[in-house]
Amino acid sequence: MKQALKYILRIGFPLVLAAVILHWMYRGVDWGAVWAALEGGMNWWWMLLSMPFGVSAQMFRALRWRVVLKPMGEKARLSTCCNSIFLSYASSLAIPRVGEVLRCGVLSKYENISFTRLVGSVVSERVVDMSMVFLFSVVTMLTQIPVFLDFFDKTGVNLGGFLGSLTSTGYWVTAICALSAMGLVWLLVKKLKLFSRTKEKLSKLMEGMMSVARLKNPWLFLLYSVGIWVSYYLHFYIAFYCFDYTAGLGPVAALVAFVVGCFAVLVPTPNGAGPWHFVVKTVLVLYGVQDNDAAVFALIVHTLQTMLTVVLGLYALAALAMTRMVKADPSLALPSMGGSV
Repeated sequence: MKQALKYILRIGFPLVLAAVILHWMYRGVDWGAVWAALEGGMNWWWMLLSMPFGVSAQMFRALRWRVVLKPMGEKARLSTCCNSIFLSYASSLAIPRVGEVLRCGVLSKYENISFTRLVGSVVSERVVDMSMVFLFSVVTMLTQIPVFLDFFDKTGVNLGGFLGSLTSTGYWVTAICALSAMGLVWLLVKKLKLFSRTKEKLSKLMEGMMSVARLKNPWLFLLYSVGIWVSYYLHFYIAFYCFDYTAGLGPVAALVAFVVGCFAVLVPTPNGAGPWHFVVKTVLVLYGVQDNDAAVFALIVHTLQTMLTVVLGLYALAALAMTRMVKADPSLALPSMGGSV
């Protein structure tokens, strides 16, 4: 009973939290504007152009993972790494953060690599990712101080007035999101301690975590890391050109919204649904976009990018199923083209 309750809360709380925030945000939105945008009011070619960068971000992550595994003497096929990551992101839409464990499980099963080592390698990657996001945040905010001051001066808007425009519900949403993110971090730390109770598991976990410090090609690791975040940024920024009211905001405004959105997805909701919409809409309004237009942008962009994640997850399921079939019956394998990945 206790386990069933935990399972229900694990799935139900993120969904309820996302639903509450989205309902609050879109309760007064002009849905006619949403349908008008989907039916021709937006430039779909720009949206299609942004999609390959959503794929490349995950592929760079797979390439980087292989680099991290090499110091431990592990060599995984690129195809399996890609499929495990595609599947991990798609699965996290149903159960937030389950994807990190799932991708380790997939690679462990198909490449015969220690699961505990893989968990350690993922932890080390996440530390690097958070460091890069923090660096982006500091640089972005410092370089944007003059821009914000100029914006307030030209428009006659003051920061106090802007914050005052938020309703009490807005403050509650922000507080709930912050508490949820801190709760997630606490749960991850607790699970990590439980997972590494034994000396052997702790040793393998530490080996995986320290793999970044023993890289044979750190510059390649750095290149892939930059590729991940540049791809994520372009995936988001190019979508600005889909709409007339965001096309002229420029790359810096997109960077501010992107950085703030990175922190919003830490809140345990499916793909950051709700918190991401809230913070991106707030940033766009700060840059002069009308409230309804900002809400429409956040809804459409997030929905379409989430659909891409689902498609990649379905592809991964099919590809992994084919791998199992080939393993059971090698005659089903495609003719070799001169090497394996």
